[in-house]
Amino acid sequence: MADDAKGGGGLSFKPMDQFQVKPLFGDYGDPIHWYTITNVTLWLGLAILAVIALMVLTTSKRDVVPGRGQSIAELMYGFVYKMVEDVTGKDGIKYFPYIMTLFMFILCANFLGLIPMSFTTTSHIAVTAILGFGVFFAVTILGFVKNGASFLGLFWVSSAPLPLRPVLAIIEIISYFVRPVSHSIRLAGNMMAGHAVLKVFAGFAQVAAIAPVAIIGVMAIYGLEVLVSAIQAYVFTILTCVYLKDALHPHH
Repeated sequence: MADDAKGGGGLSFKPMDQFQVKPLFGDYGDPIHWYTITNVTLWLGLAILAVIALMVLTTSKRDVVPGRGQSIAELMYGFVYKMVEDVTGKDGIKYFPYIMTLFMFILCANFLGLIPMSFTTTSHIAVTAILGFGVFFAVTILGFVKNGASFLGLFWVSSAPLPLRPVLAIIEIISYFVRPVSHSIRLAGNMMAGHAVLKVFAGFAQVAAIAPVAIIGVMAIYGLEVLVSAIQAYVFTILTCVYLKDALHPHH
C-alpha cells in the first residue's frame, strides 16, 4: 500500500505487509503461540468450508440435470480423475481421494486469497511445506510398502553406462530429497510474488498522475493472478501424481 512518506510527499510501498500473521483476538503485536487463532487459521478454515460447500453440499441431491454448483464439482472431479489415471495408471486410482483433496484445497485457498482484504494462506511456506512434505513422506512410505527394497531402484539408472551409474545415483538421491522443498517453494513463491506486484500497482493507483495506467495494470495483473491460482493448483497436483507414479512403478 502507498502511504505518504514521513517528512516528504513521496510514496512508501509496503507490499509484504499483507502476508503478516496477526492474531484474530487481542492486539497486533501480541505473541503468537501454536494455539493462537490467527488470520491464517481463519482463511484456512474458510478454504476447507469452501471445499465442503462445493464438493459436498452442491452434489448432495445428485440431480440428473445438474445445477451450476454440481456441474462445477463434476467438472473438477472428472478433471482430476483423468489426470490421476493418465499419469499414474490404474494403480493410482485408489489414491484419487487424497489427490483430489489436495487440488481442491489449494485451488480454493488460492482463489480466496484474491478477495480484497483477504489473506493468501498458500503464500506462506509454513502452509505449503506441510502440503509438500506430506506428499513426500506419503509417497516415500508407499514406495517402500509396495516395492520393498526394490524401491531403491528408482535411484539406479540402469540404462546409463556402468561407470556413470554411481554418480547418477547420487544425483538422483539429492534431487529426490529436494522434491518437497521445490514442491512447496514453487507454490508459495508464485502466490507471494503475484500478490506483492498487485499491491504495488494498487499503491501507484493512488497517484493521480499515473492512476489510469496503474488501474489498468491492477486489472491485468488480477486477471493473471486468477490464471496463476488455477495453474499453481494444477502444477502441485500433477507433480504429486508424478511422484506417486515413481512410488508405484520405480523401475519405469
